[in-house]
Amino acid sequence: MLYNSMHNPWLRILFAVLGELLAAAAMNLFIVPLQLYGGGLMGLCQLIRSLIQSGMGVSYDFAGILYFACNIPILLFAYKTLGRTFVVKTIVCTSAYSLFYSIIPVPAVPIVEDYLTACLLGGILCGVASGIVLTCGASGGGLDIVGLCLSKRGSRFTVGKFSLSFNAVLYSACLLLFSPEVAIYSVIYNFFTSMVLDRMHQQNVNVQAMIFTKEDETAVARFVIEKLGRGVTFWEGTGAYSGAGIHVLTVCLSKFEIEELMRAVHAMDEHAFVTVQEHVRVYGNFVRKLG
Repeated sequence: MLYNSMHNPWLRILFAVLGELLAAAAMNLFIVPLQLYGGGLMGLCQLIRSLIQSGMGVSYDFAGILYFACNIPILLFAYKTLGRTFVVKTIVCTSAYSLFYSIIPVPAVPIVEDYLTACLLGGILCGVASGIVLTCGASGGGLDIVGLCLSKRGSRFTVGKFSLSFNAVLYSACLLLFSPEVAIYSVIYNFFTSMVLDRMHQQNVNVQAMIFTKEDETAVARFVIEKLGRGVTFWEGTGAYSGAGIHVLTVCLSKFEIEELMRAVHAMDEHAFVTVQEHVRVYGNFVRKLG
């Protein structure tokens, strides 16, 4: 059921919007009450909001609206690299996040008063939520889009690593403008978010699959090439115990694609033997896919 849901275009959009709801709720319930700052573009918008509020006496939290406005030039920049479908879904998710952030009430008294516990809970929930959105082929906007552009163009920066780099500058500003505790705990929160995000974002995890089958290896190869858009190499092997010939195929793909491959392989040969190795390093002509 989960497989069908994650490959159904409309259900993916629904899951992405629900992911934005979870991210906004985690931010407003655990992070904002302690006057900490999120990472990336939202953190920058919160910082600008705080400076305007202190300088002009404005009480309304307009960070969500500012976040939506700042995403417009970023989406225009990413249109050619990430494609129309991704950008349209990202507009939906960015609008949803800005709306949820603006309407979810911030508790007058923090739900979790311990800073470290709040950072842990908020970071894990936001990381899971952002990973769901990215796995659904969309983004909540902000630095995720810039990180995806770099990843798409072959940069060694992952989305999480790029966010950490930007946030080093952002939280240095927080350290200068506010108390050290605000900057330190904001860093801790962002660290948990980035670590969980990189593990939840399945398209960002490279895997190598080796398939051992006695059936027609060209059928499996055609599926990999035509349906998954990946390259595949196969050769003839010999089972040491039985002495029988066997076809061996190897392919590199993303973790998001592996279940589709497994279903196809076992539909062609229910006795096929498959090994999968995660987090492999891939050099050369390997396309990072977003959808």
